[in-house]
Amino acid sequence: MRLVAALAIVLALAGCGVRRDLKPAAGQSLPVAPYGREEPRSANALLQPPVQAAPERSVELRKRSEERADDPFDLPPSD
Repeated sequence: MRLVAALAIVLALAGCGVRRDLKPAAGQSLPVAPYGREEPRSANALLQPPVQAAPERSVELRKRSEERADDPFDLPPSD
């Protein structure tokens, strides 16, 4: 049991790693540039999510109460 706990601690500490800039592995290059780009994007640019992945939140506050429209899928339970 102690061995398992010690192994779990060692694996958790090994996962921390050192933070540094991302670089392609030795002998490798960045992926091919998509959509007709001249140059491939840098590693940091690839880590930034596109606007569609993280859209801005639109908060529409109600100014007055409104009745809900009829929902055709709001059916009573069947027997």
